[in-house]
Amino acid sequence: MDADVIIIGGGLAGLAASNELVRAGKRVAIVEQENAANLGGQAFWSLGGLFLVDTPMQRRLGVKDSFELAWQDWQGSAQWDRLSGPLPEDEWAQQWGRAYVEFAAGEKRAWLREQGIRFTPLVGWAERGDGRAGGHGNSVPRFHVPWGTGTGVSEPFADKAREAASAGSVRFFFRHRVDGLTYDGGTVTGVRGVVLAPDDSPRGVSSNRKVVGGFELQAQAVVVASGGIGGNHEQVRRWWPARLGTPPRKMVTGVPQHVDGRMLDIADDSGVRLVNRDRMWHYTEGIQNWNPIWPDHAIRILPGPSSMWFDALGRRLPAPGLPGYDTLGTLRLLRTTPELQQYSHSWFILNQRIIEKEFALSGSEQNPDITNRDLKLLLLTRLGRGASAPIEAFKEHGVDFVVADNLADLVGGMNGLTDEPLLDPALLRRQIEERDAEIRNPYSKDSQVTGIRNSRRYLGDRLFRTVKPHRILDPAAGPLIGVRLHTVTRKTLGGIQTNLDGQALGHDGSPIPGLYAAGEAAGFGGGGAHGYNALEGTFLGGCMFTGLAVGRALAQAL
Repeated sequence: MDADVIIIGGGLAGLAASNELVRAGKRVAIVEQENAANLGGQAFWSLGGLFLVDTPMQRRLGVKDSFELAWQDWQGSAQWDRLSGPLPEDEWAQQWGRAYVEFAAGEKRAWLREQGIRFTPLVGWAERGDGRAGGHGNSVPRFHVPWGTGTGVSEPFADKAREAASAGSVRFFFRHRVDGLTYDGGTVTGVRGVVLAPDDSPRGVSSNRKVVGGFELQAQAVVVASGGIGGNHEQVRRWWPARLGTPPRKMVTGVPQHVDGRMLDIADDSGVRLVNRDRMWHYTEGIQNWNPIWPDHAIRILPGPSSMWFDALGRRLPAPGLPGYDTLGTLRLLRTTPELQQYSHSWFILNQRIIEKEFALSGSEQNPDITNRDLKLLLLTRLGRGASAPIEAFKEHGVDFVVADNLADLVGGMNGLTDEPLLDPALLRRQIEERDAEIRNPYSKDSQVTGIRNSRRYLGDRLFRTVKPHRILDPAAGPLIGVRLHTVTRKTLGGIQTNLDGQALGHDGSPIPGLYAAGEAAGFGGGGAHGYNALEGTFLGGCMFTGLAVGRALAQAL
């Protein structure tokens, strides 16, 4: 035996499992196709937000939360509907969803603290939903932002793995690509694959695929923690569901190129059951990174509620197509409307006052105040005047930004970014003025304006995320800004079906001896713990939770 357990993938899920196994005295081999600079995986690049329920941070901001409310929101968002017939795809997914909400409302915060993760005072109100009490969305703010952003989540686990390697409990096999599982009878006993040529590319940069040798490793158990398909547009298009219309002709990419999903197909070909592969999570507020790290590198705008959202033809999106409300509902709206299907973009229109208060960018490198744990810079950036330096850099250098002092010039610049002039200045002016007319009173029939005022009733948003209601066309709030938005590929919500111990199931629904799965490869638990929709802050948490569960189960079993 080369190890007690082989973990395929050096991302957050694999590291969480490794940490538990090392604590139990087990020997672990971590097999990763990229180099050592990429230890920690996609989590390193994220904003790092974590879904937590009924915390002191929430209560300090006046938020009343509970397990019961969170579970209501999770069920309304998941909408599991594959629960009947032989081998239902959602059988274990629903149980994992329940277990995760219990974790988020119970052990999770103390456990994170044990791992060395600390939190900022910020609790965001992400994914506000479709407007139904029992439907999709967070009823209250639950998006807790850690110090260090994604690095503050991934690096404590990476550091533990490095320490364990120094002590001999963990062996890293970087630049080793798994091409298959090895079986002895019906039991998984190891992995086989190829050794890739050395490559010292920085983290996230695409590396070579030159094969220089082969390898085989044996262990008592194998954990698949290889991630999803977000970096592979061919796979995204292959599994794109009809309910979301047609995939855009042009998409941008929110994860490194090596997030290719190939291990999922390898598992499927090896007799492992994959479910809910048509469930995926892509954002509609993507902008092209002016300083890219990987091909088609996209950054997602995390918008406050005040920007106006228009389709490619200049028509205001109806609810729930509002900034920050319903990610897949907006994607569905843009991709199933027949006259829009030929276009791959939509638009935000806002002004300088809004961008200064409400725009945030997803990513550790886009939030230096939080990533560098700089409280003074955090307060200056989030409460001071002016937009943050990363936002201003995108305004200046980003190809998707247009800035103008008046609406006619703004629309002219926006039309200059598309193959043909699709936007009618008169139509846009009428819609913006109609919205602006709703600002004069503290009440409104406009659902977005109502949402803005609702947002400002939450202290956290009033301080950090939602500007005081004002007219978009108010010259004192200018200049005007137009932002071209793209679909940015991100997360896989389906995957390897697992039971609550993380054991991978075969095509017949029975556990495969010796094989486990965690993280995005397992649909963040059971092959679909999120169901059709995510509540945000649940991806990194899902990686850690499934890794923790697998590690604990294996520590007891071996």
